[in-house]
Amino acid sequence: MASALASLRYGDSLSVVAISGATAVLCEAISWLLIYRTATYNSLRASIERHSRKLDSMKSTASGPTSSSSSSSHSQAASSRAKKMDRVETSLKDASRELSFAKLKSGAVVAAVLFVVFGLLNSLFEGRAVAKLPFAPVPLVQRMSHRGLPGNDPTDCAMVFLYFLCSMSIRTNLQKLLGFTPPRAAAGAGPGLFGMPDPKVN
Repeated sequence: MASALASLRYGDSLSVVAISGATAVLCEAISWLLIYRTATYNSLRASIERHSRKLDSMKSTASGPTSSSSSSSHSQAASSRAKKMDRVETSLKDASRELSFAKLKSGAVVAAVLFVVFGLLNSLFEGRAVAKLPFAPVPLVQRMSHRGLPGNDPTDCAMVFLYFLCSMSIRTNLQKLLGFTPPRAAAGAGPGLFGMPDPKVN
């Protein structure tokens, strides 16, 4: 496929884009096989969504109008509500952390696939400009876009830069299309496996 595309005017560019797209499909297929179809993943995802809805409901109730009751009863209700919200937040963070652990297995396999594909592309397009940029990028970006290329033309685009852009955009949109994106609450529940300690815990 790459050799056929290479005979076209923009053959190198199309080859990199096509291989990036095929790699994205392969990676998502591996992720589905190892993670997305499992009962553990679906259970954790449902738990995150359930805790997220419950937490949103409790926050909206807490911010709503309060009745004119005594200050002592009001403070007790607020304290009880805060404890319940803390428990729900803790459950949400725990489920998000378990979901991150569950995705480690597929993440390692996907990383290995991406490493092999990148090595193959690097050997095929080493020292060759695969595309022309419409403008000269800033120096920081140019270090990647012109990496390994001969000459001083800043608009020459190396395979590394094009492959990086394609991998990010194609796989992200493919995950959205297939419904494989993680729950939004999982991203907001904490910074992942190695999160900062809770400031409320001494």
